Amino acid sequence: MKKEIISMILAGGQGTRLGVLTKQTAKPAVPFGGKYRIIDFALSNCANSGIRNVGVVTQYQPLELNDHIGNGSAWGLSGRDSGATILQPYSSSDGEKWFKGTANAIFQNIDYIDLMDPEYVLILSGDHIYKMDYSEMLEEHKKNNASLTVGVIPVPMKEASRFGIMNTDQANRIIEFEEKPAEPKSNLASMGIYIFNWATLRRYLIEDQAKAREMEDFGKNVIPTYLENGENCFAFAFEGYWKDVGTIESLWEANMEFLDPDHPLNITEKEWRVYTSNRVAPPQFITEHATLRSSLIDDGCYISGNIQHSILSQNTKVGVNSLVKDSVIMSNVTIGENCQVEYAIIGENAVIPDGASVIGTRDNIAVIGYAEIVGGPKYDGEE
Repeated sequence: MKKEIISMILAGGQGTRLGVLTKQTAKPAVPFGGKYRIIDFALSNCANSGIRNVGVVTQYQPLELNDHIGNGSAWGLSGRDSGATILQPYSSSDGEKWFKGTANAIFQNIDYIDLMDPEYVLILSGDHIYKMDYSEMLEEHKKNNASLTVGVIPVPMKEASRFGIMNTDQANRIIEFEEKPAEPKSNLASMGIYIFNWATLRRYLIEDQAKAREMEDFGKNVIPTYLENGENCFAFAFEGYWKDVGTIESLWEANMEFLDPDHPLNITEKEWRVYTSNRVAPPQFITEHATLRSSLIDDGCYISGNIQHSILSQNTKVGVNSLVKDSVIMSNVTIGENCQVEYAIIGENAVIPDGASVIGTRDNIAVIGYAEIVGGPKYDGEE
């Protein structure tokens, strides 16, 4: 059945800048905020925007991500005429297998998109933290009779050189694209959110595949080609909270911001829920020895220590006389007695033995990887 719009979430990134946190899983599957995973925000935005058919393009270490998403039922996407579909690389007749870039990932999934037969395709990254109503962007796209609409966010001018920058006219038409310019002309940074007319994008990808095979990435190849050919390209400005959690520092910072009860994401908002798929866990247990301040504690936690301004994910255990401060503790972590954890991110299933310390600073967050066991009396994140 023909759809007006479907979404394709690009979730195959390795996330090398997150180091040991992504050795066992793809970046979009990294836990966030105690209860969620990073990809939950893109999936929830789709569900809340009324987009019921979502393809999730995976590649690197996909097992945990696949298990988390399932058929999309946790986000209300499973139904007779809707659903979340995991799209993994496979060997095609021309020998292609691994996705070479964002645009190539879409090209290799043309058969899936054609099956949905959409008029528009929404392309998303699976590793950003934000709430956004994509239906508003679609309305602007149709109003402008656009071939492509790019989601942009104003950033401080001094940071603009870190991003792909869209230069626009007074009607928000994109007249120039600059990839990480040394001297940016505007501060409209691409969010990696695109709405394409599918028929037009499909034609470009197929024609390129038959000739140069150069259209591997949207930012580097597709957008410049659209502009060169005079396609109607517009920017859609987003002014809410948006965070690229691609580094240890940004991931820690976003989690700490999440502790603010007045956080602009407003996670308690009933009209725009952030959904997730959680394992069933028993209620949390806080012993008489525990003290808690300005922290988020998920189900299944057993707390006997002192927790200050931290996030504890599902099934975390903290022993007597232990301090956890300004830290992010992912699920199934065991922290023994008389431990000290400050300015740290502790990966899933890690163990901090009795008496051990993991101490970072605000400028150098200490990180413990998946299932890692800390050895010695002190560990500061250095090898």
